[in-house]
Amino acid sequence: MFWVLLLLPAWAVAGTACTRLCLAAARAANGGTDSVRGRELDLYEAAFLSGGPARVADLTMVSMARQRRLLLAHTGWATVVDPRGQDEMERSVIGAIGPGGQSRIAPVRASAAAADAVRGLAERLVSAGLAVPDGVRTVAAAVRRVRLAALAVCALGAAALALPASGDVPRYLIALWFALPLALTLSCLAIARIEVHPYSAWASPAGQRLLYAFARRAGRPGDAADLTSVAVRGVRAIGEPDLRAAFAHREEYEGLRD
Repeated sequence: MFWVLLLLPAWAVAGTACTRLCLAAARAANGGTDSVRGRELDLYEAAFLSGGPARVADLTMVSMARQRRLLLAHTGWATVVDPRGQDEMERSVIGAIGPGGQSRIAPVRASAAAADAVRGLAERLVSAGLAVPDGVRTVAAAVRRVRLAALAVCALGAAALALPASGDVPRYLIALWFALPLALTLSCLAIARIEVHPYSAWASPAGQRLLYAFARRAGRPGDAADLTSVAVRGVRAIGEPDLRAAFAHREEYEGLRD
């Protein structure tokens, strides 16, 4: 009966993870829409709700590069051309580059993403009910835990079946007992996929609805629409090869640091 000692934690892990997912989904379903009805997102807000602070920094640098006020070289360096930022985000990027007027893109991105301007943007979005506050368990995080719970149940079940046979309990019955918590986790994942997908680590349900309306503008021609695509999809939506190469070099640099 040693397999029972493995069955108990399997049920505990599955039950806890699924309960947290249900609670997170319930909180998400209670997100109000009255306070944001008729509201539209700007580029910075859409970038934050799509990809967080780092996406805001990327968007700001791309926007400045398009206006020839910041040079982003394919080697991964940023050079200030116009030191006068037009808003707080641009001034944060210029300040992150430093008085020398030149720096690698990776540390600029990290510094600009942590700047007061981005924190203020996040606070405004949270106050408006569009962004998820720090420390709040999101549906995306809860889904990841349910996935881990499903893997844990499989591992515990395999360990139980690998134990030497004892008693008169057939192995198929042991497998059936472990199939129950596995079915619980998989059914919760399926329901979450249908009811609350896509999962977001940044946008609340109300924010996701506004973000969806914002993203529909990405297909329109023009520079503004191109920046809309960058805000929603990130640097992979950049059309210029040289500019894409600059950010690709940034990713290589960050990988080397890690």
